[in-house]
Amino acid sequence: MKRIGVILSGCGVFDGAEIHESVLTLLAIERAGAQAICFAPDKKQLHVISHLSGETTTENRNVLVEAARIARGKITALSDADHTLLDALVLPGGFGVAKNLSDFATQGSDCFIEQELSQLIQKMYKAGKPTGFICIAPALIPKLFKNLTEQPVSLTIGNDSHLAAMLDQAGGQHVICATDAIVVDSRHKVVTTPGYMLEGASIAEVAQGIDALVKKVLELIEIL
Repeated sequence: MKRIGVILSGCGVFDGAEIHESVLTLLAIERAGAQAICFAPDKKQLHVISHLSGETTTENRNVLVEAARIARGKITALSDADHTLLDALVLPGGFGVAKNLSDFATQGSDCFIEQELSQLIQKMYKAGKPTGFICIAPALIPKLFKNLTEQPVSLTIGNDSHLAAMLDQAGGQHVICATDAIVVDSRHKVVTTPGYMLEGASIAEVAQGIDALVKKVLELIEIL
């Protein structure tokens, strides 16, 4: 059975991992006959936002502890992830990607990326193992792959022209994509889908995109 690492960034779209995207990813992996292995950084999250009012609260929360809510407690610290035990990697979206896995939310394409994530991606790439990025997670691709390849990685965050231009300038190659579709960079074994990045996206459309992403990631595992 193929083992797919799933990197979570907390719990909740505004300050952690997008819950729908995360659960749909876990469901798609299991339905495809593979095993999902969840990871998250063991660190304090940037801040806590009330998902009812949208306001920042005074609470302090831990990314790993919060992500464990989605994983039903079956989760491991990102620092303990072993690329040799994984066949592929998938990153669901949510602002936690831009706030807890990196500081993209404040620094844009010049962001710092959590070292544990960066090192894991590098090892997976050098071992020829595929990676999937959902929603805002593809925004990290230009920085993550900057020192791994001279060729730009094709990716999508949907159809946001401003963000697309930023990612192109950072070294990526953005492709406009519908919510229920994917962009595949076979050279780099990278698959992306917009998730909830497109305004008005439905959970059914997001599910279609994630299903397609997981299916393609599993196909890429077999390509040496």
